[in-house]
Amino acid sequence: MGAEDHYLDAVEAYDEGDFETAYASARLAVKEDPTHVDAWQLCAESALPPKGESPTLKQAAQSLASVKKIIAIEPDRTAMWFLGGRLLSDELGLLNEALEWWQQLRHHMPNEVTPLVEQATLLADMGLYTEARFRLEAITQENMDVSGQQYAKISQLHKMVMAASLQDSSEFFRPWEKHHNGWGAIEMKMRKPPVSESFLFMTTTVPILLLEVLFSNRFVEQGWGGFCLTTLLIFGTVLFGMRFSRRIFRRVNRPAFNLLRAMNFEASSGYVVISEEIRTSVLYVYIMQRKPMAWQERMLKIIDDKTKLPGGWKQTLPDFESHLDELGHIEEDEEEQFSAFEEE
Repeated sequence: MGAEDHYLDAVEAYDEGDFETAYASARLAVKEDPTHVDAWQLCAESALPPKGESPTLKQAAQSLASVKKIIAIEPDRTAMWFLGGRLLSDELGLLNEALEWWQQLRHHMPNEVTPLVEQATLLADMGLYTEARFRLEAITQENMDVSGQQYAKISQLHKMVMAASLQDSSEFFRPWEKHHNGWGAIEMKMRKPPVSESFLFMTTTVPILLLEVLFSNRFVEQGWGGFCLTTLLIFGTVLFGMRFSRRIFRRVNRPAFNLLRAMNFEASSGYVVISEEIRTSVLYVYIMQRKPMAWQERMLKIIDDKTKLPGGWKQTLPDFESHLDELGHIEEDEEEQFSAFEEE
């Protein structure tokens, strides 16, 4: 059988929901023809479990390896770039590699806004708010087209980044700093799971709503006018309560967010920074159980390896302007001038 025959068998098995057979047949197809990009894509898709299920570490690794093959053969397959980015950040926790992955997409599609949004999101999750702001500002500076759905996400992300930029940068939790105050806050709250936003809304706003309903008949005249006034009062209370609960939620659960950032740092860097006491706490277990399966498997390997963060470690980021040279925006004369400026 040739590569195309194996590929057709894989397509048939995939359509029937037999992902294991589909993957095996697709692998036979690419073995016969290593440049069969459609077969590679079927490898990437059939290696993953059905939609709604979390892939294992092996499944995520197999899919990612196939995605990289596809990108090398045909880099214009945008869907595969998106799949690879999701696998790197969401399933495997490789945030630094995901940043570089989206930067490589900028080389092939410099006018695509998604890489900038994804980079800004990752940088914000890492606590690098200044860098995240620069990524968002690049969208406007480069006059990119933004869809309605992307605009909503960008707007929300921009508000969060700008609010964080107004704070003292020393307050941002940096997991790689052993004596940061954030560790003490985590230790104080690690014996309990985080408080949910709905619980805070129920305890702060619902009692006020009940009082408004009970006393509305006494203080508001009967009729449509009274009904409308009561409705507006309840609606305003709900909006205020949701906003207040969201603000309290972030403040109360800051230690949980800090611990999540530390866990993401371990997964991304491969170095262990969390103490054994925190790692066996209720809060840690609560967060760990809600992570994807592949992420958990990688984390367990990192914990077993016990490689500690080396002294003098520094955060390194991709060159976010690397694509400009290919577009001709960085001329040799400009580079020479910049180098001369640095020497001065």
